[in-house]
Parts: sequence; C-alpha cells; structure tokens
Amino acid sequence: MDEKSALRSVEDYLASVPEEKRSVFFAIRETIKENLPPGFEETLSYGMLGYVVPLSLYPQGYRPGKGTALPLIGLAAQKRYISIYHVGLYSDPELLDWFVGACGAMKYPHAMDMGKSCIRFKHLNEVPLDLIAALAGKISVEDWVARYETSLVSLNKA
Repeated sequence: MDEKSALRSVEDYLASVPEEKRSVFFAIRETIKENLPPGFEETLSYGMLGYVVPLSLYPQGYRPGKGTALPLIGLAAQKRYISIYHVGLYSDPELLDWFVGACGAMKYPHAMDMGKSCIRFKHLNEVPLDLIAALAGKISVEDWVARYETSLVSLNKA
C-alpha cells in the first residue's frame, strides 16, 4: 500500500504534504476554498483534495449508483510539482479558451504546464493565485450539475 492510498481524510492529506511545498500548497488550497461558489465541499477524493458537489446536493452523484460525489477540482502535491485537476477545463471549450488566454497574459507563463484537465506548477515561487481564484469561481454547483447531466445525455445518444 503506498503512502497516498493510506490517507483517510483531508487532515491526513494535509499532514502528508512535503514541507518544501506546504506554504504554496496551503495558499492554493485557501485560494480555491475562498473563491469556489457556495455548495462545493472539500473532501479526500481520488487520493488528493477534492472539491465536489456533495451527494446531499446531488444524490445521483458521479457515475450513478456508485455513491461518489461529483468532482470539479482536485488539488495534489506531487513529487515534482503541485497540480490542480479542473474537470471543467476538459469539458467546457469556452472555459478552456478563457483559461489558456489568461495564461498567455501572465507575467510568468512558463511557471506551469497543462494536460487535458491538469495544471502543473513546477515553479512554486510563481504560482498565479489570482488566476486560480478566477478559475475556481467560474462554475456554480448548479451549472456544474447541468453540464454533467448534459454530458450524460450526449453519451447515451452515442
């Protein structure tokens, strides 16, 4: 069993963040929490911090019948970087276009790189907290649930 799979709570995860990443990780975490629209909940999700639509607000959840809250954002302290996984970037081309444009306007665009929904921060002294704040506030619980349900309808038609 690896170290991350032994974690059982948000507090366990926070205690596991390496000392050299703690100040930046906690700043990113606070930025996300302060800017997320009401209704999202911080949990341990997929071995990292997760910001999800809780089952109390959306009982169907992610992957119906599995009892899993609908994820929007994940935050992880990886070996070589800190990463944010924002599912909205993967599922919403307009949001992705906005984010890529905002990244291009940054003072330090080299401070991060991206995958499909993953943003990796390798230069921890250049993390754009203002951009993270704006991204965290872009999607309400209601909008996220509606987008998810629309994607389910599209998948069922295919």
